[in-house]
Amino acid sequence: MVKFSYSTRSATNFFFFFFLFLLSLTSVPVAEARVRYYKWEVKYEFKSPDCYKKLVITINGRSPGPTIIAQQNDTIIVEVKNSLLTENLAIHWHGIRQIGTPWFDGTEGVTQCPIVPGDTFKYQFVVDRPGTYLYHAHYGMQREAGLYGSIRVSPPAGQPEPFAYNYDRSIILTDWYHNSTYEQSVGLSSIPFVWVGEPHSLLIQGKGKFNCSTPGIPAGVCNASNPECSPYSMTIVPGKTYRLRVSSLTALSALSFQIEGHNMTVVEADGHYVQPFVVQNLFIYSGETYSVLIKADQDPSRNYWMTTNVVSRKPSTPPGQAIFNYYPNHPQRFPPTTSPSGPAWDDVEPRFAQSLAIKAHKDHIHKPPQIAHRSIVMLNTQNRVNGFTRWSVNNVSFNLPHTPYLISLKYKLNHVFSQVPPPDGYDFKTYNIYNVSDNPNATTSNAVYRLAFNTTVDVILQNANSMNNNTSETHPWHLHGHDFWVLGYGKGKFDIYNDQNKFNLVDPIMKNTVPVHPYGWTALRFQADNPGAWLFHCHIESHFFMGMGVVFEEGIDKVGKLPSSIMGCGESKGFNRP
Repeated sequence: MVKFSYSTRSATNFFFFFFLFLLSLTSVPVAEARVRYYKWEVKYEFKSPDCYKKLVITINGRSPGPTIIAQQNDTIIVEVKNSLLTENLAIHWHGIRQIGTPWFDGTEGVTQCPIVPGDTFKYQFVVDRPGTYLYHAHYGMQREAGLYGSIRVSPPAGQPEPFAYNYDRSIILTDWYHNSTYEQSVGLSSIPFVWVGEPHSLLIQGKGKFNCSTPGIPAGVCNASNPECSPYSMTIVPGKTYRLRVSSLTALSALSFQIEGHNMTVVEADGHYVQPFVVQNLFIYSGETYSVLIKADQDPSRNYWMTTNVVSRKPSTPPGQAIFNYYPNHPQRFPPTTSPSGPAWDDVEPRFAQSLAIKAHKDHIHKPPQIAHRSIVMLNTQNRVNGFTRWSVNNVSFNLPHTPYLISLKYKLNHVFSQVPPPDGYDFKTYNIYNVSDNPNATTSNAVYRLAFNTTVDVILQNANSMNNNTSETHPWHLHGHDFWVLGYGKGKFDIYNDQNKFNLVDPIMKNTVPVHPYGWTALRFQADNPGAWLFHCHIESHFFMGMGVVFEEGIDKVGKLPSSIMGCGESKGFNRP
């Protein structure tokens, strides 16, 4: 028999230290993930965001919709009722990687069947890292009808960020059309081709100003005194520092954003910390998000302009205007000056320079793999396919199938989409990116890129001339389900033998959306480590509608059981029944 004995002093010490241990558990804050529940009704309402009355898609009566505010590792549940009456619906959570929940990416035709009128659909996912993200419609061209909003995710309590500020604000920049998405989509898919044209106005946080004196405006449609189109005003306290989260969800336009008399320090891009740098004009492309720090250090007796201007296209759209309101001035008190004009629309150099300046913060570098297992070069071209005007990748224009890829891949319904692999490149030796090509072999396809799971993939986006001579457009490309390292930008044609030696493998920024500049190339690298089917596409609404996108498949055998709620279209009809 073994005996245990201890002195009274030993017992006292034991209980003393045990008490300290219990005390430590109660005194140290423990970050607990929360469930944040939202209930949304999506419907059309007559609104006048730029003084011109038209049908707008709203969430609970609002456009932009409510901001989702959460903390890292929280679960977001959004119950969406589709009250559009005559239209399907899907909502994409832009920048949220959907790790373990690929079916809630919200991409109609890729990860789910659309939500039909009258139905309610529940999205549920985890926001697994801090940063600035977005949500928006991902069915047809609905995004530009007003269904969009912000997602703001903060770090866990007690986890510092590499910059300091007093207040946190968010704005979304958009462009705005008066004609409906139906009119635009029919024109884009018709012979003869009817282009959507330039936007009628630019909105800052859902507010803009259209000239109601424009000839041909029907009586009673445009009202310049409508309070719905009074300028957006951001009230700030003199002497304080503001973190302003600036996002773009334009349908077409690349933008420059500026605040009169104030510098902006860029500190975050697409959810990743940036080695800080100062700008007066922030260039931003559709799908991008940035955080900038602004010190309210100017004359507090007046207000200042916040403006946004079209770049990269010859603008016919007037600048967007908002008010940077120094408290206690009246929020609608106009500044005494004319608003900043912004940079020249056709000056590519400063835009290219900003792209090169964005590096990972020195204390938050995620090193990329040093080599890639596969390289895909994607030539962006405009084509004609059977008389229709299309956008293409390597002379292949993308069409969505009727059965979403996630469903068809998981259930091995290989007959519902093409099994001919899309091309990994183009004839770079003979193709002249500066000439208008006749593209005699342009075709359409709904095939997918099948990526070996857990491999590293390089994608080179190569820009070229469109069918309008001496025109090369800026294309912002967005990848679902991943972040990627931006390894470099270049001018002219990418040299597959030499330009890889110029890649930044030391401190590249990670993003989910990136521009490819006119007649230039952009190189990115990502890891195919998120099981699912993921869209990669130009974020310009009309360009994606016209075929400028691809789908990546990876680790589909590792995807869990698909929820029945995403079924019901194409060959998945009946799959949602027990």
